[in-house]
Amino acid sequence: LLRDDVRRLGALVGEMLTDQVGAGFFADVERIRVAAIERRERGAPVDTLAGLLDGCGLARGEQLVRAFLSYFQVVNLAERVHRIRRRRDYQRQAPAPPQPGGLEDALRRLHADGVDGTELGALLARLQIEPVFTAHPTEAVRRALLDKERAIVRLLVADIDRGQTPQERGAALARIRQILTTAWQTDELPPDKPTVDDELAHVGYYLSEVIYRIVPVFYEDFAAALRVVWGEDQAPALPNAVLRFGSWVGGDMDGNPNVGAAAVVKTLTVQRRLAIEAYRRDVRRLAALLTQSPHRVGFSPALLAQLEAYRAADDGPAPGVGMPYREFLGWVEQRLSATGGDGPHGYDCAASLRADIALLDDSLRRHGGANAGHFAVQRLLWRIDTFGFHLATLDLRQHAEVHDAALAALLGDEQWSGREPAAKARYLRRLLDDDAVPRAGSTPVTGAEDTLEVFRTVGRALPSFGHHAFGAYIISMSRSAADALGVLVLARSADCVDGNGHVPLDIVPLFETVDDLDGATQTMRSLFEDPAYRRHLVARGGSQMVMLGYSDSARDAGIVASRWALQQAQIALQALGRETGLRITFFHGRGGSLSRGGSKTERAVIAAPRGSVDGRLRFTEQGEVIHRKYGIRALALRNLEQTTGAVLRASLRPRPTEPREAEWRRVMNAMAGSSRRHYRALVYERGDFIGYFRTVTPIDVIERLRIGSRPSRRSAADSIDSLRAIPWVFAWSQNRAGLTGWYGAGTALAGALAAEGRETLAEMARDWPFFATLIDDLEMVMAKSDMAIFERYSRLSAAHEAFYPQINAEFSRARDAILAIKRGAELLAADHRLRISIRLRNPYVDPMSILQIDLLNRWREAGRPEEGPLFHALVATVNGIAAGIQNTG
Repeated sequence: LLRDDVRRLGALVGEMLTDQVGAGFFADVERIRVAAIERRERGAPVDTLAGLLDGCGLARGEQLVRAFLSYFQVVNLAERVHRIRRRRDYQRQAPAPPQPGGLEDALRRLHADGVDGTELGALLARLQIEPVFTAHPTEAVRRALLDKERAIVRLLVADIDRGQTPQERGAALARIRQILTTAWQTDELPPDKPTVDDELAHVGYYLSEVIYRIVPVFYEDFAAALRVVWGEDQAPALPNAVLRFGSWVGGDMDGNPNVGAAAVVKTLTVQRRLAIEAYRRDVRRLAALLTQSPHRVGFSPALLAQLEAYRAADDGPAPGVGMPYREFLGWVEQRLSATGGDGPHGYDCAASLRADIALLDDSLRRHGGANAGHFAVQRLLWRIDTFGFHLATLDLRQHAEVHDAALAALLGDEQWSGREPAAKARYLRRLLDDDAVPRAGSTPVTGAEDTLEVFRTVGRALPSFGHHAFGAYIISMSRSAADALGVLVLARSADCVDGNGHVPLDIVPLFETVDDLDGATQTMRSLFEDPAYRRHLVARGGSQMVMLGYSDSARDAGIVASRWALQQAQIALQALGRETGLRITFFHGRGGSLSRGGSKTERAVIAAPRGSVDGRLRFTEQGEVIHRKYGIRALALRNLEQTTGAVLRASLRPRPTEPREAEWRRVMNAMAGSSRRHYRALVYERGDFIGYFRTVTPIDVIERLRIGSRPSRRSAADSIDSLRAIPWVFAWSQNRAGLTGWYGAGTALAGALAAEGRETLAEMARDWPFFATLIDDLEMVMAKSDMAIFERYSRLSAAHEAFYPQINAEFSRARDAILAIKRGAELLAADHRLRISIRLRNPYVDPMSILQIDLLNRWREAGRPEEGPLFHALVATVNGIAAGIQNTG
């Protein structure tokens, strides 16, 4: 059925291209596609495919890229719809075994492992899953194209089981053809670089149009699964706030001059408006449904009393007279419409709205409304508990160096930034202990004002937006206790304190490099031993969040050393939490690509150290991952269910202690060290590598793309460290090397095979989830790499002979080691679905890569113009390759 969908959608794309560009163009596309397949399936040389693209004009080249991108888009949609089909197939077979990875599957496994309702109920009371959306798009799909994609999905799902009549199917195909054609006539990207407002609207789309709609279904499915597994009488109660959502959009100040206090206020205001508009729509729907009359059913005295109070407080016409529920909801909508304004009639907080809706729910349940509206009202209650008036919790992030600069100005100490961390910590502690923090008040402090104004804004906003409005205050590049103490001082200086005099923010150090991860435990120990910080933690409930940086640690040391440092840091910090009696929650700063922590969330949770999840999972969702996971409601629901099921399993029945793990850890320590040395020898210790990198990747194009509101660099220095991890990874995925996802692993694995033997590593890959996930992820990224095409990119550089053989040899070592460990003849031999998925896309990616190489040469020779047909054609190749490769951001 998937192949059928791909064929018929591909045929529609072909018809559209013929109609829009001409039969000759479509014939060219087919010749190129067939040549790409010949190369992949029969080993034809790359030169044969390249010959078909030689001398391609700019306009023709851009049209070819867009044509192949159109094919990608329909293949992507077909695969997503097929996932929905598979889910429906499992649901149709009930009471047969449920779909693996879902909530019912996870609960059945826990029940079989002896988990009773009491034990599960205790976990449910503190269970929290919190995806956090960030403004790091390596793919920025326009809202108009998102709407078109959703329309195609609806049409495909309507005939997902081939149950339509020929006439219905013909009408649907005509509609899809229309959508594909209008999409062809629409620019993929907006003409201007996106602003923070644009990014807010983009993330707001997913929150309000997808996630808001599926949250009640998630709770309904969860509650149903509990009843199926434990029975109606024994099933534990499900809390109303298992899910929460966060966002960095409008709060991530690190390296983004466009984000500050004004952006924070605007973000909170926009998100409140989106939440209230959604509630008003729900309330209107409820009012249309709940038409009960007093002479037919009873109504609770509490609801009638509140209704009478609303009548007495307002002289306006009473909506829905004669139907108390409808009238009551009319007053609720009026209050919602006034919320956030200056008038007295709006709700002061989401809890007040919830109280009104709870009155309605209680009255329905007590008066025959279990099947006459209670269900619909419960859906609204779930939404209010999830989204409040804030929609998504806003995290704030700033670099430690910015805080240091602000402290230098506030304290009048020009040498502050250069002082020893221990000396800084002692001085800051004295200020906090003696209540001697300089109060900035409203007087501007030159050099610190922007930072202080953010804290003032938090203090002013919390009373009106609610305590869930702000999430973590994240300190990038945290390296000492002084970094966190400095935030406490800055917040107090700006009068960002609650009624009890405590700073009302969770201060979250972000450990990003391998060295910082290795030192994280000592940093946190110093903080926990500090009386001032300990008082802060007690006021925040005795819980400390620590953010783990996947991106910079991998860029710093390579994927193997990064993964191992992250694993080791979690183990050590857990031990520190047990020792100090504090609960440590980990915030995983993952991206979409393997080298930025990208992996299936379910597998990553299971592979995490025992006890590190413990009922709470907080993780970033970035770039094209947001679109892939949350672009379609059914798949967003499946993703949240899989994640929750994994958290339940990892929290209640983590894998048993493994006596062999001590030996495996010794092997991993050696591999991490070997991998790190080999990786850094190439990336950091060869002075000519930065020049090679800038030539053999389209990084100079990526730096000019209009895909994000913040710069691609933290500083103007031309170094790997100054470049943000996202463009670093994105560039290496564009040239098909995928180097950031595997370089160093070949040397490490080959060395371990020689020293320990194949059986030891095969045992680790079979029985140790951490190592199994690492090997599977390496295998995936290498299967998407193409060293023959990368060689053509490498030849753009005069240093080709100095670098390519070394890189290619490391790739071969990694591939051969993985095949040896898995006893496989080819990569992904055991993952048929992923292998087919890659195979479907490669014939369209390869021509775009060859075109990109030619366009890069021409663009650079022309002086790198940032406008005009040459640049636009090149940008089209970047977007097209990203769509084809996926997992790039």
